[in-house]
Amino acid sequence: MIFPIRTSIRPRRTPYANYALIAVNVIIFFLTYGPHRHLVAGQLVVVPVRHWAEQFMLTPDGWHLWQFVSYAFLHGGLMHIIGNMYFLYLFGNNVNDKLGHTGYLCLYLGGAVFAGIGHTILHTNPVLGASGAVAAITGAYLVLFPQTLITILYWFFFIGTMEVPALYFILFKLIFWDNIVEPRFSTAAVAYDAHLAGYAFGILAVLGLLAAGLIAGSSFDLWAMIKRWNRQRQYRDSVSGGYDPFTGQTRSKQIKVKEVKTAAQKELEEKTKGLRNEISSRIAQRNLPAAAELYLELTRLDSEQILPRQHLLDIANQLAGDNKHAESAQAYEQFLTHYSNYEYAEQVELMLGILYSRYLDKPEPAVKHLQAAAKKLTNPGQLKMCQDELARLQD
Repeated sequence: MIFPIRTSIRPRRTPYANYALIAVNVIIFFLTYGPHRHLVAGQLVVVPVRHWAEQFMLTPDGWHLWQFVSYAFLHGGLMHIIGNMYFLYLFGNNVNDKLGHTGYLCLYLGGAVFAGIGHTILHTNPVLGASGAVAAITGAYLVLFPQTLITILYWFFFIGTMEVPALYFILFKLIFWDNIVEPRFSTAAVAYDAHLAGYAFGILAVLGLLAAGLIAGSSFDLWAMIKRWNRQRQYRDSVSGGYDPFTGQTRSKQIKVKEVKTAAQKELEEKTKGLRNEISSRIAQRNLPAAAELYLELTRLDSEQILPRQHLLDIANQLAGDNKHAESAQAYEQFLTHYSNYEYAEQVELMLGILYSRYLDKPEPAVKHLQAAAKKLTNPGQLKMCQDELARLQD
């Protein structure tokens, strides 16, 4: 058995909308849960909610518009709500942080509606539960953070943990295996089609928002990966034929272009590899000024290059000490993006807030990072510095 236990990235802001959804679901569960037998088509069936709450379940053969939302706040048992709320907590916090509270609530409710529509089209049995809405949030996580790592607990003949990229875990385990393969061997009354509709909504909605530029993307989200793949595909197609409609070149000229580009790519790879090795060597020698200069050269060649955690932190600190404020801020931002589970991340947040406030004249990101730091700092001196800087910015 495989079960996810944590993600490698944590939100920078408190995900109040996600916490509110979890609280509302739990409260409604305790108010409405009350299994009883009910006569349906001449047969006694167990209805998991109280009599007065049955009207809020989604009934495909006699639905009301409000049921497409209300059904998602009902649950059929303790394990049902615990499972849904656990996955909502695991994946929802970061999605909430990325989309903001209003956008996150819209995505959650839209996922519930879309999942309900998917179930209604294909089935006639009543349905309840937040699984479709949670699936939409999980699909959104897949799009926004495909390269983050999910730590999973597994037990077969032995128990252990391992880290798996979110793209593979969500796509193949949660979507493909749990909702397409496993139903063929299971007789459980689970609304798998509602799950799939929720995943589809979450993935397509967030891809659409990224493509339209309505939410800020990154070089590591699924839309950026798709664009890189498409550029590579276009390049392969353009050089495989005898004529390139974009440049009007003949096949022989295209081959030369391909050879030049391939040689350039190899040269870039060799340079970046050499620079990374040289940076590691300089850090081992404690020559941080030289390592920082090499790091800047590396980022000019390829801005997506990521150093090991401690190396990146040492270089960010060195750049700050060298008064290269913009460069050090960029290094700290990269550090928080890729190593957000660092045990002293609040100190990095404090450093970023100070840089943005005092040296780069960027009050908005300064306030954001300082507020994040203030929530977790325990050192009295650092906390006072943080609070004083916030008070100065907010005057």
